[in-house]
Amino acid sequence: MKIKGIRWWMVSLVAAGLIINYLARNTLSVAAPTLMKDLHMTTAQYAHVVVAWQLCYAFMQPVAGYLLDTVGTKIGFAAFALAWSLACAAAAWSTDWRGLAFFRGLLGIAEAAGIPAGVKATSEWFPAKERSVAIGWFNIGSSIGALLAPPLVVWALLHGQWQWAFVIVGVAGVVWSALWMLLYKHPRHQKLLSDAERDYILSGQEAKHSDDGAPRRSWAAMLRSRNFWAIGIPRILSEPAWQTFNAWIPLYMMTERHMNLKEIALYAWMPFLAADIGCVLGGYLSPLFHKYAKVSLFTSRKMVFVFGACCMVGPACVGLVASPYAAVALLCVGGFAHQTLSGALYSITSDMFGKNEVATATGMGGMAGYLGAAAFTALFGVLVTQVGYSPLFVVLAVFDIIAAGVVCWLARSGDRVREPQLVAVSPGVR
Repeated sequence: MKIKGIRWWMVSLVAAGLIINYLARNTLSVAAPTLMKDLHMTTAQYAHVVVAWQLCYAFMQPVAGYLLDTVGTKIGFAAFALAWSLACAAAAWSTDWRGLAFFRGLLGIAEAAGIPAGVKATSEWFPAKERSVAIGWFNIGSSIGALLAPPLVVWALLHGQWQWAFVIVGVAGVVWSALWMLLYKHPRHQKLLSDAERDYILSGQEAKHSDDGAPRRSWAAMLRSRNFWAIGIPRILSEPAWQTFNAWIPLYMMTERHMNLKEIALYAWMPFLAADIGCVLGGYLSPLFHKYAKVSLFTSRKMVFVFGACCMVGPACVGLVASPYAAVALLCVGGFAHQTLSGALYSITSDMFGKNEVATATGMGGMAGYLGAAAFTALFGVLVTQVGYSPLFVVLAVFDIIAAGVVCWLARSGDRVREPQLVAVSPGVR
């Protein structure tokens, strides 16, 4: 039995894994008020718990990417997912902030593989012309996970204790790991894949993604390469925006726009819904630019990044509007903008790095981005009380525009994409 369009089922499986990944990391922040009371934690101690996850996640990303490139997508992703699931569930048995920090650190180490594994899987399962669309679809898992965390935690609190939320997410991750091991195979070995779709996928990939013997450089060699800095510098410049939106939007609405808790509950999720739209729409923009602007696929990725960076002008104007609802709308533009350019940068990474190093490159870029975000967050916490939010939103927009310039200047594909052999593909494959 053959399944038509199975590559889209594969990217759905990746997205499900990312949803659980982000559920595990966001459950803590939603449960924080009750959890802090039960464990007798101070705000400073809670901050230590958060930092434990951030640092472990940041420094583990290149290691996780390297391990994925070494052992392969199937075994690597399943092993990391099983590890983060057990770490998430184990946090339910924490008795103080030190134990919780330990388990959250383990969670950060394991979760670092999520995005590199997703990019690697899409580079295996999709021809170059569809890869940005696939990355856009699996990247919505990050926002959906953030959206599902609040109702899950509230349900756990109403029907038991906060610990239940951690255990439920952990069990879901174990189930997903088993499904991944059962269902995921490389297109060359997937028996449910039709010959026509297999040819369509493999014939549309660059040589560096279709060649099992493609070279793999060391971390040091990659750090010396122009293409790494073409993604590393933009990650450092663009990641602060996303982390700022995640950490500061509710507080901004309350302190600057004087919204009450009910209004925050009604509107704070909207920028993340817009981010989901940016993930998907941004993925489709690349093939549209490729077709109608008559540019190469690689150039079309750069155009999407520039488009997203220009849209960051929206949140930069948040200080110019008097209405809190207009401010929310501009923040929605910001969420859309960031995920649009973020997905484009993942596509650019998959275009520039080969089969045996794409996860490593993604992880190294992720580490650079999270370290940049951590540095900006530290400054944000100090400066927001002195200059306010509006100038800092302007800075974030300027960062992204500079990042777009860096991508356009430094990024080089270095490989011609082979056009898929469409004559062999039946209409049901597309």
